[in-house]
Amino acid sequence: MNKQDLIDFEKRVKKVYEAGEIKAPIHLSGNNEDQLIKIFKNIDKDDWVFSTWRNHYHALLHGFDPEELFNLIKEGSSMGINSVERKFYSSSIVGGILPIALGVAQSIKLKKQTNKVWCFIGDMTFETGVFHECYKFSRNFQLPIEFVVEDNNMSTNSPTDKTWGKKSKIPEDVYYYKYERKYPHHGTGTWVLF
Repeated sequence: MNKQDLIDFEKRVKKVYEAGEIKAPIHLSGNNEDQLIKIFKNIDKDDWVFSTWRNHYHALLHGFDPEELFNLIKEGSSMGINSVERKFYSSSIVGGILPIALGVAQSIKLKKQTNKVWCFIGDMTFETGVFHECYKFSRNFQLPIEFVVEDNNMSTNSPTDKTWGKKSKIPEDVYYYKYERKYPHHGTGTWVLF
């Protein structure tokens, strides 16, 4: 998928959401297409991808069929897109994917497989204890896992830097990029009645 494909997909989701056809929360991506396309050039189709509630771009770039993904979102699964076949898992629980991703990385190592895990988190999740514990364990035991911090300086609607006073230093072996959120935390910015 290219940048315009990603943008058009989210516009399509936005349109049906605002028409009241999606009866569950959605979290749209935007303004981070270039960064994700670049990162996904490093991700093999056999690698696992773990994502947050804002996962549409990750799923598409990891090979989800756009129509299948669109139908899952219409059915209300926007925040929990999962497929063992595609090695993709997302959750709406802050930090919830981290220990699961760590366990998958441990399993890969124990089985002596060659694939790895990619774990996408937001800048607020990066500040949590669960991230630092998983990160430290993964590095101490040389697990095949890469962490990607997507920094929009927001935790739902609270600025991360103001919430924590200042942000922690990003380790050199963690992928990191900044972007400005295009859409609100959830929804489209338009009040929708179901």
